[in-house]
Amino acid sequence: MAQILDFLRKKSHDGLIDLIAQEETAQTFGVSFSRVERIALENDLLPTRYQRNCQLISCCQQLQLFSSVVAVVGCGGLGGYIIEELARLGVGHLLAIDPDIFEESNLNRQILSSISTIGRVKVVVAAERVAQINPAVTLSPIAEAFALDTGKRLLDGAHLVVDGLDSIPTRLELAAVCREAEIPLIHGAVAGWYGQITTQFPGDGTLESLYSGEVRSRGIEKELGNPSFTPAVVASLEVAEVCKVLLNQGKLLRGRQLCINLLDMEIEEIPF
Repeated sequence: MAQILDFLRKKSHDGLIDLIAQEETAQTFGVSFSRVERIALENDLLPTRYQRNCQLISCCQQLQLFSSVVAVVGCGGLGGYIIEELARLGVGHLLAIDPDIFEESNLNRQILSSISTIGRVKVVVAAERVAQINPAVTLSPIAEAFALDTGKRLLDGAHLVVDGLDSIPTRLELAAVCREAEIPLIHGAVAGWYGQITTQFPGDGTLESLYSGEVRSRGIEKELGNPSFTPAVVASLEVAEVCKVLLNQGKLLRGRQLCINLLDMEIEEIPF
């Protein structure tokens, strides 16, 4: 490690280490890019990719993000943006859980979809995308449907879970598994011009209260549709909550829900 660190320091400029230098270090010493990233962050060398983070996230906090495991359940409209932003933020290990493939109808709103990915497995495409964005981030593609009986296994090792689902029953199952496994859950949902977000910690019962008496198997997005911008807005708010939970900063959306109306540009806070 001492040799790697010495090599990195010689390649650094003003406390920053660029992508080419990290790649050269990995190749020279036969270690993974991820290993190089950890050594750099542990010794206050900030990868240049995070230079615009450093005014609000210290090198030590960047290491906290890198050391975190976040599960994203659902890799469509919400989940794709969530994965994209978490990778750019520098969260070190992502679990992407979704059994589906991309379809043409996804092209209007799902950032991971493209003409070339139609028919391909979403989580595999997600892994490829993350590798292009941030080679220090590991994405484990899990092409399985989330269910109550498999949920604990699928979320194994996660410090935090982010909801990108579009099924109310599955979302409630996710909340139940997170509660049992004592994992915080960031919930988001979208439909048309509207979205909602809240943060649930083990024992809160927030989603159960939110969807109490709900008889539909899916949300109202099938009725109201989903444009390109609503998932992007709600996913970004979910990622902001992820960052705050992992770094123990700010005031969380725990015990309260944001209801977002992009048609009238209104945001309402509802306490639980």
